[in-house]
Amino acid sequence: MKLTILMPCLNEAETLETCIKKAQSWIRSANIEAEVLVADNGSTDGSQDIARRNQARVVSVEQKGYGSALFHGVKAAEGEFIIMGDADDSYDFSKLDLFIEKLEEGFDLVMGNRFLGGIEPGAMPWKNKYIGNPFLSWLGRMLFKCPAKDFHCGLRAFRKDSFDRMDLRTTGMEFASEMVIKANLFNMKIAEVPTTLSKDGRSRPPHLRPWRDGWRHLRFMLLFSPRWLFLIPGMLLFIISAVFYISLLTGPVSFGSIHFDVHTLFYCQAGMVLGFLSAALGVIVRMIGVREGLLQEHAILEKVRATPVLEIGGTVGLVMVAMGIYSGLSTVIAWSEAGFGPLVYGALLRNVSLATTLMIIGGVILLISLIMGFLALPTRNS
Repeated sequence: MKLTILMPCLNEAETLETCIKKAQSWIRSANIEAEVLVADNGSTDGSQDIARRNQARVVSVEQKGYGSALFHGVKAAEGEFIIMGDADDSYDFSKLDLFIEKLEEGFDLVMGNRFLGGIEPGAMPWKNKYIGNPFLSWLGRMLFKCPAKDFHCGLRAFRKDSFDRMDLRTTGMEFASEMVIKANLFNMKIAEVPTTLSKDGRSRPPHLRPWRDGWRHLRFMLLFSPRWLFLIPGMLLFIISAVFYISLLTGPVSFGSIHFDVHTLFYCQAGMVLGFLSAALGVIVRMIGVREGLLQEHAILEKVRATPVLEIGGTVGLVMVAMGIYSGLSTVIAWSEAGFGPLVYGALLRNVSLATTLMIIGGVILLISLIMGFLALPTRNS
């Protein structure tokens, strides 16, 4: 078994040497065949020379971004096992035994847990400690059923073959979230071990921006779960709106002293259209995610892809549009009987609403079917 300790580096001259020496000291004490690898992302402070002077191997990564540095660093790693951590001296590279133990037990991804191991005063902004990390970790468990309780710990270990299976695509801070999410989606074995977080050893401000980076992780997690972001909210909105819409289509509805009439009908119509569109977009986003390698294939989508989705959806959409036009003809006839002049207020609004709803939803089905037909086209992997 060979190990690679990977450190992404961008102008970390102040702390890089300390991190490398701690890692090498642990390697000697653990008597493990290992290398220290620095994935440099364009440092201009001489970090590369410091790394080489301390017998670390340096890989230059031209593409900017935290995720890019780590991805190319892993690809260049010679180890079967890889431990990655920031080179800012916030993580202790002299205490890595628990990570190796879990990897040897067969786990694919081993996450550090700073809340179990301890966070030194000043090492983590209060926004991250009490709001950002707990909330994002809870969201990760809720959306993806992920067991990790410290979703964004920067010290983690994994098998290189498991990393290859993840097929990670993001190049920025989202890389850390994508790794945990995909490991979970691909049913990999995930474990957590206590780790400590120390105050950043650099004199300059850290790259991390709590609100900006927190939002980027939150946005990524939501986009990675189109079912919860689009599909389920859309279906709920559509069903609730449809129930009220159908109730109001035949006439006013009263609940005690509260009366709902045609005005509410049009709000329900808007809810139905928005809900249906949201659910449809959820399917589209999922198909795009699968096609781009960001999301895992789904059994239902496989069946959809195997059916003539364009022809079936197109037919259903055109039929609904035709029904809407036919329903609207009665309104035009009633208008013609009035000499195309003013109509009694509200007399035909329910019929107009039904006709336009059928035409809008039918049109959306037709357009979505065209997009799904395009995404379902068979393509080569390379």
